[in-house]
Amino acid sequence: MDLLREYDIIVVGGGHAGCEAALSSARLGSKVLLISMDLNRMAQMSCNPAVGGIAKGQIVREIDALGGAMGIVTDLSTIQFRMLNLSKGPAMWSPRAQCDKIKFSATWKSLLESENNLDFWQGTVIKLCFEGNSVCGVTTDIGVGFKSKSVILTSGTFMNGLMHFGSSKIAGGRISEPSSIGLTEQLVSMGFSSGRMKTGTPVRIDKRTIDFSKLIRQDGDDLPKGFSFSPVNDSGLPKLPCYITYTNKESHLIIESGFVDSPLFNGTILGLGPRYCPSIETKLITFADKDKHQLFLEPEGIDSLEYYLNGFSSSLNWKIQNDAIHCIEGLEKAKILKPGYAIEYDYFLPTQLHHTLETKIVTNLFFAGQINGTTGYEEAGSQGLIAGINAHLKINKLTPFILSRNEAYIGVLIDDLVTKGVDEPYRMFTSRAEYRLLLRQDNADERLTPRGFSLGLVRKNNMDRLSLKLELKKSVISFCNDFIVKPTVVRELLISKTTSSLKQNTKLSSLIMRPQLSIFDFLTLIGPLNDLFCNIDLSFKNEVLEAAEIQLKYAGYIDRESFVADKLIRLEGLHLHEDIKYESIESLSIEARQKLGSIRPLTIGQASRIPGVSPSDINVLLVLLGR
Repeated sequence: MDLLREYDIIVVGGGHAGCEAALSSARLGSKVLLISMDLNRMAQMSCNPAVGGIAKGQIVREIDALGGAMGIVTDLSTIQFRMLNLSKGPAMWSPRAQCDKIKFSATWKSLLESENNLDFWQGTVIKLCFEGNSVCGVTTDIGVGFKSKSVILTSGTFMNGLMHFGSSKIAGGRISEPSSIGLTEQLVSMGFSSGRMKTGTPVRIDKRTIDFSKLIRQDGDDLPKGFSFSPVNDSGLPKLPCYITYTNKESHLIIESGFVDSPLFNGTILGLGPRYCPSIETKLITFADKDKHQLFLEPEGIDSLEYYLNGFSSSLNWKIQNDAIHCIEGLEKAKILKPGYAIEYDYFLPTQLHHTLETKIVTNLFFAGQINGTTGYEEAGSQGLIAGINAHLKINKLTPFILSRNEAYIGVLIDDLVTKGVDEPYRMFTSRAEYRLLLRQDNADERLTPRGFSLGLVRKNNMDRLSLKLELKKSVISFCNDFIVKPTVVRELLISKTTSSLKQNTKLSSLIMRPQLSIFDFLTLIGPLNDLFCNIDLSFKNEVLEAAEIQLKYAGYIDRESFVADKLIRLEGLHLHEDIKYESIESLSIEARQKLGSIRPLTIGQASRIPGVSPSDINVLLVLLGR
């Protein structure tokens, strides 16, 4: 190996995890090298051209609040924004944006290249280098070596990647890009446990051949909010609609005719597929009673011909895909630009990681993204951010950065991975977070920006903006709790909102707590409420008012959930020694001995979340600790 240069941290892979890892560690002061097979495809949107969605949107806002870049990059490339689940409570509100995928990647590239502490190398890493039990560098496919104090692997779907197009198989990490060979075998030889997973992507269709007049149009929000808490990150791009159509019985028959050669059903694909993003052929098997399935046509960019057929992921023969879509309304004359395909790839069991995302077997080696068994840009980006932060902290002998389950969806994600492991590609949902009312998208900055600022990732102007937001929010809540409303002032408003009239003076906060009313309904009626926002721009004013309204409407629920969280946090404060010999504790169940010995939880709280560890096993551990 010919050694070229030395670095503090090497990041392997230029996907969403790799970009966040490289940028965060470089901004913290480490000298970083990012190695990618193609330096022109930074954070490539390999699947759908969108960011966010249910729970995923919360993750992106948390990344932004901590000082990561996914939210800003998304805002600068947005062509449609929607806040999902507004008909439900605020714990379920989730932002989602359609992006111009070319601008998204180009914006990431520009952002990375503006960082002085970050270097780049185009190539494929085929080998890790070690000194004792610690990683110390990498070797590329042409024999070039780089030395480092830490390595972050963010290999995505590239490790032994294999793409399936019906009965045809092509080695690759994604279409037109080669797979990475050698790293899995090296790590397995060192004692790591690996497995195979599968994901897929649908056809891309030429927009000139789509009959949009037959489709249901879906526009974005009239007043889009964006992801980043930083002010004014509008993309300036035209806003484009998505479209909805449906499969039908005729298309189902064609799809089913291809099952005999389907790699999903004939044993060719052995990897575990995503339960919550199934292929169209899996839908037809799982939901055999359904006559149709909803499909979304999503534009891939302002200047792109490509439309992404969301809901039609498939590994079927290209001809079956082609014939099936021609039976779908609006797509009768559609031309396929790229067929859908499935891809199998290697991942490593995430129970082999610490909460910092450092591996337990090799010191200073970190894993982030799909290598840990997750799926999705957002899940990958959040892991990359945490791995980048902790790699920098580790080599500088500083305290690790770990988010708890009551602090962030990112904390839930990582704790689930390292404590419970995965048996299918992991996707974040609001239902996975037991404190989701505390972990809302609107308060990600309140929860995490101070922590990002203390790390050095969040700039002072962002911290100052948060301080102003909290000050204004407190003033609004105090005003609403003190201001008395006369019945005559709100009589017409209450009638128009079909809510009961007032018979006596009442506090403004009591009216805002009514489900039919919003704080925004009172802005024109109550002048002093507006006077609180002198020289404040409209978007920031609305952000503060929304935060205050949520606090007023849901104060009881929030307080109750905070109380429960505080009680359970006590278990997280009961630490378990790393050298406990669980196999010798006969009062533990056999399964608990095996699971505890393998995962080696850090706290009683973590031990209680391990599948197979019962409450009686936890009592044994409490006795062991003298509790």
